[in-house]
Amino acid sequence: MAPSLTVWFDSGCPLCAREISLVRRLDRRGAIRFVDLHTPEAPCPIDRADLLARFHAEENGRLLSGAAAFGAMWRAVPILRPLGLLAGWPPLAPAFEAAYRRFLRLRPRLQKLLR
Repeated sequence: MAPSLTVWFDSGCPLCAREISLVRRLDRRGAIRFVDLHTPEAPCPIDRADLLARFHAEENGRLLSGAAAFGAMWRAVPILRPLGLLAGWPPLAPAFEAAYRRFLRLRPRLQKLLR
């Protein structure tokens, strides 16, 4: 099965690297194509700095950012699919995005803890 989802990630971030490592193990079907933004030849659909600032994924030709990108990644992994469906459900999507924005404020401190 060819990957149906592309995820860009920051391997220089210990938090991101651990999360992507876990998702790779769970993605037994190979549904996700992971692109490390620290690889010089990494294809970037938008500015690399923007890709590093927020989580991005491309699903069915549509570039997603933030909680929507996480939802797409979760939907691609059977065990995480229910969480991904909730994240993409219109009544809950704003709450997931708000939680993601709060996480972005905490991320620098979490990165320091994991270094």
